[in-house]
Amino acid sequence: MPVTPEPESPKRTTRSSAGSPAAARRLAPLRAHPVGSALGLVAIALLVLVLLWDWNWFKGPLERQVEASTGRTLQIAGDLDVDLGWTPTLRADRVRFANAGWSESRDMATADRVEIDLALWPLLSGTARIPGIRLDKPDLLLETGPEGRGNWRLDGGRDGRFQIEFRRVEINDGHLRFLDAARDTDIAVDVHTEDDAVAPSPAILVDGDGRWEGNAFEVEGRADSPLELRDPDSPYRIDAKATAGATSAHARGTLLDPLRLRGFDLQLALSGQDMADLYPLIGVAIPPTPPYALDGRFTRQGTAWHYDGFTGEVGDSDLSGDANVDTAGKRPYLRAVLRSKRLDFDDLAGFVGAAPQAGGKETANPAQEKQAAEQAARSRVLPDTPYRLDKLRTMDADVRLEAARINAPRLPLDDMVAHLLLEDGVLRLDPLDFGVANGRLRTTLRMDAREKTLRTRADIDARGLDLSQLLPTIELASNAIGKVGGQVRIETTGNSIADMLGHGNGEIVVGMGRGSISNLLMEMAGIDLAEIIKFELTEDRMIPVRCAFGEFGLQDGVMTARSLAFDTTDTLLIGEGTIDLGEERLDLVIKPRPKDRSLLSLRAPLKLDGSFKSPSIRPDMAALGLRGAIALALGSITPPAALLATIETGPGEDSGCGGQYAK
Repeated sequence: MPVTPEPESPKRTTRSSAGSPAAARRLAPLRAHPVGSALGLVAIALLVLVLLWDWNWFKGPLERQVEASTGRTLQIAGDLDVDLGWTPTLRADRVRFANAGWSESRDMATADRVEIDLALWPLLSGTARIPGIRLDKPDLLLETGPEGRGNWRLDGGRDGRFQIEFRRVEINDGHLRFLDAARDTDIAVDVHTEDDAVAPSPAILVDGDGRWEGNAFEVEGRADSPLELRDPDSPYRIDAKATAGATSAHARGTLLDPLRLRGFDLQLALSGQDMADLYPLIGVAIPPTPPYALDGRFTRQGTAWHYDGFTGEVGDSDLSGDANVDTAGKRPYLRAVLRSKRLDFDDLAGFVGAAPQAGGKETANPAQEKQAAEQAARSRVLPDTPYRLDKLRTMDADVRLEAARINAPRLPLDDMVAHLLLEDGVLRLDPLDFGVANGRLRTTLRMDAREKTLRTRADIDARGLDLSQLLPTIELASNAIGKVGGQVRIETTGNSIADMLGHGNGEIVVGMGRGSISNLLMEMAGIDLAEIIKFELTEDRMIPVRCAFGEFGLQDGVMTARSLAFDTTDTLLIGEGTIDLGEERLDLVIKPRPKDRSLLSLRAPLKLDGSFKSPSIRPDMAALGLRGAIALALGSITPPAALLATIETGPGEDSGCGGQYAK
């Protein structure tokens, strides 16, 4: 029986499309050109990738990398985009960079848009070089926190492989705030690139205000384009004006690598009402001064900040010189050489706690004018403003001052040379040398501020002072001839000049050798009416001075006369008594002893008493009253006999004073 073949299943008889003749015809070109076909497929894949690519996929990795590098979170709330190239540009919108954990403010920096150019090749050497960064409406907060740590210190991350270099910055409508609560400083400034369509590199403009060290602060200025920051060794020009309280500054010149402030060369004009106001601003303690204006070259060399070749005025005095402050040691160290062609002496009043003269043509600030008025109204003369011992302990100094001429109408001062040394709270003036009345007054002074009360020692030597110039307000002494010298030795405690003198111990000696003085002046000192009338009707004459000498012991602020004499060929004046420096009281008696015979003589002691503010010199009325009573009694008998009470027999003898000071 014949076998019937089994029918073939449909699956086995159905052929794949690839194997169909139609499919074979479609794939034939691909098989004929395999390389071209592969390239076409890659192109199609790239096109699809480009069409679907989203740089926002990389926001997360980028934010995590920044946090790993800085320890702070970065948030890109807007879009992230990249323009590819050898220096690709990264563009991010609505960017926020977190602040330090200790800050009360959440963000250190925000910006509507940030564009960053990133050089690729330097990445291979571990440097993230950013040739350009463009910021739209950036808001940056710089602040100091615990232990003076700044929030810009980004050392909290785990990845320190890259060193970041910024080369240029362009800013549109930027805002910067600097906050230092510990120093009462809060400054906010607006920053933007100057609108200049012509200039290839427009400048940066800054304008703002706030508080600096508790003082109202304002700043405005102009700086080179941030494009100039590409080269850290290229000078960066600025021109800025700032005020802090009553202090103003105008800086113009160049900065070197300003982001790191490696160096600068500026012409700096400083002016203000009182140089003492600079202490909270720059940490250098300067005694109070009248209003000032200086202009000089401001540079930095290592840890030393220099202000060289400055000129200007302080009060009514000119001042020039060179100064620098070195911050390398435990305390700032001020070194300065100062010169003045004409020094107004009252401009130095702040060194002793007094106010400069005010009114008329004198230069003083309102506070000093008020202080001068209060001083004038006081019953005391010696300055009682305490020294700031904390200032003496916070810095060291080596300052030299030379004044070619001194303007002091009430004092016969010619010139001055001073050398001040301040180290570890101990101040020395060695020397403080004045030209006085054609002679010299040399002082060495030591003030120890290491304890709560100043301990002071002063040694003063005077040589060759002209007698006539020491008595400028006494007309009859204008022709006097004689050289005066002396010594003062004082050790004391106290924090003001008044306190020091009121507790002083030591001695004061002064003497004069041979000279001459007005005879009329001496007769007036002895109240010799007959001689006074004679010289008024005829002509005064000069009489020889043999010598003069005074020695005072000083104990607990009280000067006691051990010996006091002024000896001429006409009269010997002998003195005794005390001068209380603490109470500012005089209690001296001058006893004339004539060497001639004279009618109408009322030779009675002269009393010099009263306060330093209102001294009084007058005859001893009790002694004059005794002579008057004798004269009146004799006159009641016979008038001519009344002259007997005014006859001096001249019992005085030449004194033996002088010693080493009578030269």
